[in-house]
Amino acid sequence: MLNPKILDDFSARLAELAASGPAHDLDKNARALLNGLFARLDFVTREEFEVQRELLARAREKLATLEARVAALDAQTPRLPPQQ
Repeated sequence: MLNPKILDDFSARLAELAASGPAHDLDKNARALLNGLFARLDFVTREEFEVQRELLARAREKLATLEARVAALDAQTPRLPPQQ
């Protein structure tokens, strides 16, 4: 049976090797590449998106209210015949 200390040591060495090897460099380079790409795109944060969504919802509510008021006023106003 294998000694658990040997397995722990082997696991630690593999983790160290993976952290310092080409896979780590590849991961680092891929992250830098993606960060550069995303920086050039016009993204917004989730917080900014939520704020804008709330503002749009309020604007839609206000628009619906104003449309209802205009419709009510329009219904109260007598129609004049078209002038020639």
